[in-house]
Amino acid sequence: MLSNPKSVFINEVKAGLSARPRHLSSKWFYDAVGDELFQAIMAMPEYYLTDAERDIYQSCGRDLLEAIGDYPFDLIELGAGDGSKTRFLIDTFISAGARFTYRPVDISANAIAQLSGCVAREWPDLSYAPLNDDYFAALDQLGEPDGDTVRLILFPGANIGNFNPEEAADFLRHLRQFLNPGDLLLTGFDLRKNPATILAAYNDPAGHTAAFNLNLLRRINNELGGDFELEQWRHWETYDPLSGAARSYIVSLAEQRVAIGALGESYSFDAWEAISVEVSQKYGKREIEALAVAAGFTHLRHFTDDRVLFSDSLWKVGSK
Repeated sequence: MLSNPKSVFINEVKAGLSARPRHLSSKWFYDAVGDELFQAIMAMPEYYLTDAERDIYQSCGRDLLEAIGDYPFDLIELGAGDGSKTRFLIDTFISAGARFTYRPVDISANAIAQLSGCVAREWPDLSYAPLNDDYFAALDQLGEPDGDTVRLILFPGANIGNFNPEEAADFLRHLRQFLNPGDLLLTGFDLRKNPATILAAYNDPAGHTAAFNLNLLRRINNELGGDFELEQWRHWETYDPLSGAARSYIVSLAEQRVAIGALGESYSFDAWEAISVEVSQKYGKREIEALAVAAGFTHLRHFTDDRVLFSDSLWKVGSK
């Protein structure tokens, strides 16, 4: 279980609201309400990312098994969510008689509970060991694999895009430290494309994305004793095609002061002051390949959907 999650939440909210410019982490969007809102986002016609990666996962399973070779493996999914895409890999691996354990990792206890129910219903004989924690704390709990076991790490959903390129390289170098020669990493990258397509995915007319982002303030109110008035805040999205960064903000509509009981602090906001809550970085294929080298991996191949909107890039550690 996530170690003292409320303490982590308090510390990160306090640090983010005390900083200039102000920022909060997108990982705190997710609770039972946030999970439900994100499901609605993934079902939107404008949100191409889920369908694109689902298409990839439906077709790449055999290629992944070939890359693993004749070894037992741990399938470790970072940010598993509801596992709706990974199910296609699991079905392929089971059909092929692969020897593997599924180890999903998610900071949302609600997501892990829902996924565990799905596994029990659909694959009751599957070796299954979920972890409710953040990425590196979970990996640290795994220790060294048994015998010849290979690790296949999934980092799906373009979650790597929540870091800027420099932060992404640091994150991936850190992740590399948990892996051994022969281990594999499959990372989802949202590719550069028509800016209008990107903006529509993060600023849907139905308002699901706005509600999802504002859920962060609702969580602060409910869990930390905040008094944010949600109607005084607006979701705002931008995309810079030069840098490839789509950025989400929560913008104050008026001059206001917000108290947060668990922090013992009050914060003053100017009208139109913004809190940065998410970056969604987009990449070109050559940028992805350069990132693999910078992080200490060997790039093996890109798996893309038919419209080439998205890439799941397969990297390897050394050789086995």
